[in-house]
Amino acid sequence: MNAVLFDFSGTLFRVESTDAWLRGVMAGMRSPLSEAELTAAARALEAVGALPGGGEPARIPKELAGVWKIRDRSAALHRAAYTGLSRQVPLPDPALHDALYDRHMTPAAWAPYPDAPEVLRVLRERGIPVGVVSNIGWDPRPVFREHGLDRYVDTYVLSFEHGIQKPDPRLFAAACEALGADPRRTLMVGDNREADGGATALGCGVHFVDHLPVTDRPAGLLPVLELVG
Repeated sequence: MNAVLFDFSGTLFRVESTDAWLRGVMAGMRSPLSEAELTAAARALEAVGALPGGGEPARIPKELAGVWKIRDRSAALHRAAYTGLSRQVPLPDPALHDALYDRHMTPAAWAPYPDAPEVLRVLRERGIPVGVVSNIGWDPRPVFREHGLDRYVDTYVLSFEHGIQKPDPRLFAAACEALGADPRRTLMVGDNREADGGATALGCGVHFVDHLPVTDRPAGLLPVLELVG
């Protein structure tokens, strides 16, 4: 392999818990919610899948079904899909739904998996170019910068910037072209077999990791170094 492509959420980084997400927005506010109400609201938000990068929704409301399928094609669609899910949960101030969405785009809401810095550093030392290919509705570059990992990424190919989303092979092709890499000698690393598996249409190799909290997956990326060794 002469290049590696990584997914963002659930692969290199994991978003904070739904409870921390809600509390992060409510911190500093004079919350009308008791501790029990905060806990209940966080559980309800998690159940509807309102946190981007968190758990999948148990069901998609009929009125959101259309936008959900194409949510990663633009920033507006992404916000509409996730704030639509959030609004399934009553909160004391309607403005909190947009505030929650805004919170999830901040570097403070994300943490790299424990082995991500090492894997990216070793790939750079070996001269292997790295791209990030993500289905997303916002720019994660500030997250990489805040955590000191942007220096290891050569290109970002983001669905909302291209108007197409994985598994469309055009997204992977754009990343390979940006890296000057032969897809047949490129490895795609991701947590979603359907979306990230789309790279196989170009002849890319694929390695899957489990979408788990950072504390539960300390070494899921290390096999990448053997696959490209």
